[in-house]
Amino acid sequence: MKENKVALILARGGSKRIKGKNFKKFKGEPAISSTIKKLKKSKIFDRIIVSTDSNKIMKISRKAGAETPFKRPKNLSGDHIPDRPVVKHCIKFLNDKNYKFSFLCLVYPVNPFLRIVDIKKGLIKVKRKKEGYVFSAVKYQFPFFRSFVFIKKKMKMIFEKYYKKRSQDLKQIFCDAGQFYWGSKKTWINEKKRFSKNSDIVEIPQWRYHDIDTPDDWKKAEKIIEINL
Repeated sequence: MKENKVALILARGGSKRIKGKNFKKFKGEPAISSTIKKLKKSKIFDRIIVSTDSNKIMKISRKAGAETPFKRPKNLSGDHIPDRPVVKHCIKFLNDKNYKFSFLCLVYPVNPFLRIVDIKKGLIKVKRKKEGYVFSAVKYQFPFFRSFVFIKKKMKMIFEKYYKKRSQDLKQIFCDAGQFYWGSKKTWINEKKRFSKNSDIVEIPQWRYHDIDTPDDWKKAEKIIEINL
């Protein structure tokens, strides 16, 4: 039996630090449009759904090839609402419509460094798991255990026991790259912990990890794309 796969893009209309962030043009195209087209090009997903509270984003998303079968309710559109309740809202909508699917991939709309090959790797890995997530991750650029704080002109190592350790002997630390999150329908419904022994990662190179939270971040990301693509 076919295992239907859903891509869900979370795209609120409000944005404090970058006005209209989700539909702001990145290299001449609305950021969310580029992400939608990439997901369509992958030919992985049976449905690509955008959850938004914005009529403008709904219109842009449909034009790019995604579905907007519902408008996100106000109680799930605030600045501090986590993604889990929003995902469960979408799953409930699909259940109410009797739509059967096995896996859901949560994707963020401003995602210029997202690559189809990584999404495919994630799908292969998540199919092997009974529970847990598969998501993009990147190695910390500098040895995490050698970090320190400098407060009131006083330096203090955070992990003093590693003071005499060579950088190459320290454990490699990863961080969430925030590009995509694969999970089975059951995993999302049960709200399993994202960071657990049951989860796995798709490692991406450091140049493709870039938070875009300020106008300066935006400009930097465009420059990185210019140089590397």
